[in-house]
Formats: sequence, C-alpha cells, structure tokens
Amino acid sequence: MAEFTMELSDEQKEVRDWLHGFAADVIRPAAAEWDEREETPWPVIQEAAKVGIYSLDFYAQQYFDPTGLGIPMAMEELFWGDAGIALSIVGTGLAAVGVLANGTEEQIGTWIPQMYGDANDVKVAAFCSSEPDAGSDVASMRTRAVYDEAKDEWVLSGTKTWATNGGIANVHVVVAVVDPDLGSKGHASFIVPPNTPGLSQGQKFKKHGIRASHTAEVVLDNVRVPGSCLLGGKEKLDARLARAREKAKKGGERVKNAAMATFEASRPAVGAMAVGTARAAYEVALEYAQTREQFGRPIIDNQGVAFQLADMRTSIDAARLLVWRASWMAINGKPFTAAEGSMSKLFASETAKKVTAQAVQILGGNGYTREYPVERMHRDSAIYTIFEGTSEIQRLVIARTLAGMPIR
Repeated sequence: MAEFTMELSDEQKEVRDWLHGFAADVIRPAAAEWDEREETPWPVIQEAAKVGIYSLDFYAQQYFDPTGLGIPMAMEELFWGDAGIALSIVGTGLAAVGVLANGTEEQIGTWIPQMYGDANDVKVAAFCSSEPDAGSDVASMRTRAVYDEAKDEWVLSGTKTWATNGGIANVHVVVAVVDPDLGSKGHASFIVPPNTPGLSQGQKFKKHGIRASHTAEVVLDNVRVPGSCLLGGKEKLDARLARAREKAKKGGERVKNAAMATFEASRPAVGAMAVGTARAAYEVALEYAQTREQFGRPIIDNQGVAFQLADMRTSIDAARLLVWRASWMAINGKPFTAAEGSMSKLFASETAKKVTAQAVQILGGNGYTREYPVERMHRDSAIYTIFEGTSEIQRLVIARTLAGMPIR
C-alpha cells in the first residue's frame, strides 16, 4: 500500500507538466470557439489521441497509479484548460470505469479499446444511467433488460437522458432493471456494441455550460445484445440477485448496484475537474487584480479584493486535499466509512461555483463578458453540483453513512 503524500514523484510531475502544456497550448485557445459552436471538438480529441492523452494506455496508467493521484492530477490539468473540451476528452472514461468496476477481464479487454479507437479513427463511449424520471432516484429506473434464454440475448427497452456522448458513441454502457422487485438492487450494466439496431439518439441538449461536450437522450427500442454483453456475466448476476432477495426477506441490507459502483469510483475525479476549473478562474482573477488599477493603485491592494483571493486559494487547496485523500483511499482499498468520496465531490463542486462567481465579481463588468474566460468558467462550474449526484444527494449520502443508515 502506497503511503499518503502530498509530494508528487518526479514522474508524476513530468506527466502533470505535459498535461498542463497540452491544456495551455491546445485546449485553452480552442475553448471559446467550441463553446460557441456547441459541438463535439473532434479535432482537439484527435490531437489528444495523437500525443497519447486520449488513449486506453494513458487512462490505465493513471487509473492504476498506486498513489491514487494519477486520475485527479490529470483531471485538474485538463479542466484547467477548459471544462467543455476536457469533458469531451475524458467523458469516455466514465463508460470505461463502468466496465472496469463491473466487467470481467475478457470484457475489459474486448470493449475498452473499442471505446477509444486510435489517432486515425477516434471513437467515444457513453455511460447511460439517468432517465427522465430517474436521476438521483435510481430506484425509479424504468429501462428494462429481459433475458431471452432461447437466444442467449438480453432485450433492452427504455429511454436514457443526460448521457455524455449519448447517441454518437461507438460503445454505450447502459444500466437497466433486471428485477423490478428489488429496486436499485435489481440493476445490471450492459454493453451495447456499435451499430446495434434499436439504439438511437433522442434530444440533444443545449446547455448553460460545458457546451463543447455532447449531451443527449439515448432511446432503446427492443435493443438485443448477446448474453456476453452483461457486465460481470449471468452467473455473477444471478448470485448477486439471490443474495439481495435473501437479504430483503431478512429485513434488507445495503447492496451496491451497478450504477452506484461506477459513481463511487468516479466522484473524486469529478471533484478534481471542479478543482481545475476553480484554479483556472482564480489565476485569471489574481492576474487581473495585480494589473488592474483603480484610484491609482492595483485593485489587489484593496482588502475587499485581496481577502476574496485569499479565501479562493484556501478553498481550492482544501478541495484538492479532500480529492487526493479520497483518491488515495480508493486505490488502496480503504472503505469510505464517512463517505469521503462524496465529501470530496461536494466540497470541490461547491468551491468551483463560489470561486468562479468571485472571479467574475473581481473582474467586474469585464468578467461578465465573453472577452474574458471567467464568464465561461462560471457557466461551466454549475454542472459540478449537478451531475454524478447533486450536492444535495452528496449531503444525503454523507449523512446516511455517518448515521449507519443504508444508501438506496
């Protein structure tokens, strides 16, 4: 087990600086254009693939970093560049985490490479969990998966929403209900291979922020997938469902479902994204405050501005500490006994919203225009308190964990 440390190794620093350079030289100059276009920035994703950032190898190296800091470090640097473009680059990772968390070694080896493609033929993947009537309330999920034993196929029907890369993905990972009587415990995850009949893109959403990231509904109309596309396999699913039914008879105990396993693994990473956006806005505000003069002196000489910057930097560093702690705990198998993963996501998300708002305020009228990036950063930051569990849900998870109550 790696010891927890705040000091990055020389190799980690080299990777961090490389990512920062890509974010500064490639992502940030393209940010305003793709935000305005509200389209997937395929040329930027391709550039990321060419240098090795958008690839299974890079993702795996960071994911399996024994310190746990590889993924949060990468997320912070890329999202420092721009949240919308960065989400287009890393959005496939959520689907990959879904396979890593629930799939067999064969499924991992088969499907994750197809999620990324290569530098000459870039692909993306989508993780599909939320539904029009089932966002935070996963127990209300209606998308069904019915097993056709004669053909060894699963038949998926329903509508998913808020899916990053939904409909344009090469591979979709879909969470569906296999046993309605078990609520959220009766869910399973499925791979929907490329060009599978019955899967189509529904509404594409026009969003307040992260506009360079494609978000859409995914419609599943009697989609048939081979039995081998059930993540983890049917034997494992049957055993898990049997345990859930038995525990339900005894009064019910907490059993993780497929979607929650994915979100637990990814929440600290979302926190790191928020840290990256907050840090970017803080740096713009700091530079502006040092160079902008009013009444014959830089505005940072005013306590009202200086104290805001002090609070901004303090909150950013505190958020990073929570994210790194949760990431270290996760990679080293330490249980989140106080919902440390949710803590990191909650605090970092709220920090990003507050810090970007303060940055706009420090820049004044300039901060409210699109001539300065803090306007975009402020819009982008709103998503962190919403996706992969709202701040309210994070507080609920933390409170129920502290009270020893089950998390549904």
